[in-house]
Amino acid sequence: MTKTRLLLFDIDGTLVNTGGAGVEALKLIVHDRFSAKDHLRDIEIAGKTDRAIIRDILRKYQVKPTEENIASFAEEYIHRLPLSLSRSRGRVLPGIQPLLERLKPQPNIVLALLTGNLQQGARLKLQHYGLWDFFEFGAFADDHHDRNELGAFARERAQRKHGHDFDAADIDVIGDTNSPVETHLAHAPLRLRLAVGHASDCERALQIFCSTIWQTQTRSLRSWDGEYLDS
Repeated sequence: MTKTRLLLFDIDGTLVNTGGAGVEALKLIVHDRFSAKDHLRDIEIAGKTDRAIIRDILRKYQVKPTEENIASFAEEYIHRLPLSLSRSRGRVLPGIQPLLERLKPQPNIVLALLTGNLQQGARLKLQHYGLWDFFEFGAFADDHHDRNELGAFARERAQRKHGHDFDAADIDVIGDTNSPVETHLAHAPLRLRLAVGHASDCERALQIFCSTIWQTQTRSLRSWDGEYLDS
């Protein structure tokens, strides 16, 4: 019997480059709330969830990161994000659209999200670039402030939606950051870290990934810990 493979995609730097739309929205909120022109260079963004980023910004401006304060900031961020997306020079990364179009119809492949974005932020970004409908479900910053805890939420939702558990060997995490999230999926075999900012490198990695999926359909992909997945 052919096993079903669960592919968990990150968003920023993996599916799309938003041209910094999210950060711009955050900067506008900081300007309006704290009268500060802040480039947020001292706030760690990559690999963090939106909730963790908001918490760090509030602490920087000596505001207690209570659930109420985080929720208020997050609501304003979601409100401002569409305009930031419309003004940015973002794009779908090379190879992503044909990859998703090829994988989506396959009965033994489940496409889902594992991202530090808030769910509504993820929806806004992917709808803006026409990718939202490729994905069945996801795990988001709404689930937990720690990105490394999100794998369990994704796996549980996959199990509930498809009526069976997914073995670690059948779960792949595709993203641009080096995160230990795989440890919460019992060491998912594929850790595809795309070379962000180098279109030809991303395209090559994705082409190899798509080819490998096709060649091994029901088998574990080769582990990849370096800059590229060797062909």
